[in-house]
This record gives sequence, structure tokens and C-alpha cells, in this order.
Amino acid sequence: MVHLAVQHDRQMSVLTPLGFSLLRQLSDGAFHSGEDLAATVGLTRARVSQLLKQAETAGLSLERVRGLGYRLTATPDFLDAEEVRRKLAALTAKAPPLPPLEIEVVDQIGSTSTELLRRAQRRDIHGAVLAAEWQSAGRGRRGKAWAAVAGGSLTFSIGWHYEQGAGYLAGLSLAVGVAVVKALEAEGLTGVELKWPNDLIHRHLKVGGILVELNGDALGPSTVVVGVGLNVRLPVEIRRNLEQPVSDLTTVAGRGARPIDRNHLLARLVAELAVTLDAYSRAGFPAFAAEWQRRHAYQGKPVKLLLPDGASVKGTVAGVDSTGALVLADGPRRARFLSGEISLRRA
Repeated sequence: MVHLAVQHDRQMSVLTPLGFSLLRQLSDGAFHSGEDLAATVGLTRARVSQLLKQAETAGLSLERVRGLGYRLTATPDFLDAEEVRRKLAALTAKAPPLPPLEIEVVDQIGSTSTELLRRAQRRDIHGAVLAAEWQSAGRGRRGKAWAAVAGGSLTFSIGWHYEQGAGYLAGLSLAVGVAVVKALEAEGLTGVELKWPNDLIHRHLKVGGILVELNGDALGPSTVVVGVGLNVRLPVEIRRNLEQPVSDLTTVAGRGARPIDRNHLLARLVAELAVTLDAYSRAGFPAFAAEWQRRHAYQGKPVKLLLPDGASVKGTVAGVDSTGALVLADGPRRARFLSGEISLRRA
């Protein structure tokens, strides 16, 4: 995939499969000597030390104690495909049947969305869900790079087939935003709002993002890959290195809340997304427009819209139209925009 968690320009270390093998050994929270770790993965102790340093730059905190070895100070709840399937079955046991879903989890990948688009050239990816602990080439809108924290983010993509084409699917990313917020609210994570066109924010700080990519004919059929990224636990030292202000779902939950179970949250998100993607095929974006506008953080507020060509426009957010385009009001005049970055306009 994709897509978010957090936009950055600084290069971060890439966690390799060997690095994840070490992290999974350390996920029990106990100390493990460098000698034992090296023997398990068939590496030298120097190489083990190097891999664990990469893990620290990826947002994980390690403790080193002479004579005891290494341990993770905060043990991540690594994603597990079978656990997600069990939780998905429990969540949907009394609900209308979902379309068939194929859940896959990988430790490391370039981009979950890129991988699903590649697979779509050879086979049907309808209902295929691919989640990754770490993406080395995650991306957001307009080709921007995105980074995630190993064990502290949710980055995944889901493939879907539509008989319709690009025009009908123009508002799909907004409908997906509604689905993600509803899933978060079902888990008690309230206060997350939408920011046109595809950001999830809490108190005007970014906690997630959405990217929808489409292959197909103009009039259909189409194969869509929906990428979602969420910050679950974002260490302070990572936030300091980012250009834009961000937050995470742990902050949304508040002090004293139970730690967020990422496997459970992923199952909830997949369930809600499957319902939304299926409903969209029948009703399109108009069925979601009112709910999206109710959840839009900037609805009815004065904003500045930065356009892709560098120009800017000021106005008041009147809402979105039936295609998901942003409608700005400037007195009696109305103008619609298909892309851009909005920010609140100070009085």
C-alpha cells in the first residue's frame, strides 16, 4: 500500500525480513542475548546489532543491558492473519454475510497497494486484503512518500471489482473515509473527523489517510485498490522528524484507555469497508454524501485551497457535490474543485 501514516522527507531505515525475525523473538518482552539471537537467525552478533539499530530508527525502543542482552521496552502486538480472521468472524457473526474476503499479512513489503495492483494483472483481487507491518515504498496522493511505524501503525489495502467506471467511482475515497471513521467509533475511538479529500484528523492533527487507485475502462468495468493507513502508536521521537503535525489513535483513546488491539481494529476496519464498498456499487457516493459532510472537520468554515498548480483559492466550504468534488462559496458564487489541499483560513 500506501499510504499513510505519516508524511516525511527524511530517509528511514528499511526493516528487512531478518529484522522482523529478530523483533518477533523479542516480542515476548524478555531479555535475549545477542549470542542467542544470532544463533537463531544464523547471523553474526555484529549483524544482529546492526539490524536492531535499524529497528530503533523505525520507531521501536530497545533496551540493552550488559550480561542480559536486548529487549523491547514496549512490545508490539504484531499482526497475525489468522487472528484477524477469527476476530472478523466474531464481529460479523450476527450481521448480514460479507462478500468473501482473503486476509493476508506480511512483515515487510514495498507497498501493499502496488502489490495488489500487480496481482490484478494476473487474477481477480476482489475481496483481497493485504496488510503489512512495514512498507519500504508506501505512498500517498500525488506520489508523496509515506512512512509507518513497525508495530505502531495499520497499513493495508483491499481490492474490489466494480462494473462501473471512473466517473461513478469519483467519490469512493470519501465513502471509504466515512467507513473508517465509523469503524473507529465502533471501537470507542471518537472525535476523528474527515478532511477533504482523504485525510483523517483529530483536533486538526493527522491520524490517517486514504488512497484509492483504479484500473479499468472509463465506463467500466474497474478494479479498485483502496489503501488505508492509520497511526496507532506514534513515538514522540518519530513525530519530531515529521514535517506536518500528526497524532495517533492512542491519543484519541485518551489516558487510561486499554491498549489498542491492532488485529481487532484491522478486523473491524475490514468489516466496515467491505460493507461500504459493496453498498457503493449499488448507490454510489450520493448515499454517503450527507454523512461525509456531517463528519467533515471544515464544513461551513472559511478555508484556503492550494491547487496542484500552486495557485490558491479562498472561500467557505459549502460541502461536496454528488461526485465528491469540494464546493467552495465566495458570496453568492459557487466553485467546485476535484483536487487540492485545504487549510483553515485565519480571520
